[in-house]
Amino acid sequence: MSTRAGFVALIGEPNAGKSTLLNRMVGAKVSIVTHKVQTTRARIRGVAMEGDAQIVFVDTPGLFQPRRRLDRAMVAAAWGGAADADVVVLLVEAQRGVTEGVERILDGLADIGQGRKVALAINKIDRVQAEVLLGLSKDLNDRYPFVDTFMISAERGHGVDTLRQWLATEVPEGPWLYPEDQIADLPMRMIAAEMTREKLTLRLHQELPYQLTVETESWEERKDGSARIDQLIYVVRDGHKGIVLGNKGETIKAVSKAAREELEEFLGRRVHLFLQVKVRPNWLDEAERYSEMGLEFKDGNS
Repeated sequence: MSTRAGFVALIGEPNAGKSTLLNRMVGAKVSIVTHKVQTTRARIRGVAMEGDAQIVFVDTPGLFQPRRRLDRAMVAAAWGGAADADVVVLLVEAQRGVTEGVERILDGLADIGQGRKVALAINKIDRVQAEVLLGLSKDLNDRYPFVDTFMISAERGHGVDTLRQWLATEVPEGPWLYPEDQIADLPMRMIAAEMTREKLTLRLHQELPYQLTVETESWEERKDGSARIDQLIYVVRDGHKGIVLGNKGETIKAVSKAAREELEEFLGRRVHLFLQVKVRPNWLDEAERYSEMGLEFKDGNS
């Protein structure tokens, strides 16, 4: 039997459920999932096996109206991921329906969709009535010629297997792109940084400013099989540093413990995690920070 392999881009508005869907498709946590929008900054590739097909998912940042340099880099990465893919899946949240943001994405698909298959996945179907779903599906299919439509709940897993099986038949014939046991092609240093950033986001909720990033500064393999990981948390103001540290360092300790436990489970061995918070007022304008996140740094307002 011949093998198949190809890239699938998941696109949609922030919080449409792309990261949740990617993690369920792959069967492991490779993309951070929080209730805050714009948490996925880089194009994270997760690899799923389905029969003789290897599906490489590109989990793109949510598409939204960019205002800052970081926003512009994230939106460029999202459209870039779609343009590089063999198949594109537009994820629309059932209860939000056709928002201004979805309309902008549909306009963008007029160009990006040329020469590739674009499917529609309506997510969070358990939150609306069946007639609403049918109406939304008809409306969206009237606006764009999707090759197929799927009703799913990424969180609960409904319809996800059907979507993955369909994707397996749509990626091109060819050799696998990654070893069978590899689930993500992100460097482990970035996955570790993303895990810590997720824990900060979950812990701080409304207090957390978006102007925060985490970098893995060093990774040392120890003779006993454990790993020492040193990470820097960059914030833009002194006041933010205090929020991240918390009263008597309680917040940073809790974040460090949660991130370390998840890293140990992910790596299957002991981890010694050390976090340090630094104030860098201009990190949002530093090219180096963007390359660490796998994003393209654009000069000026480009």
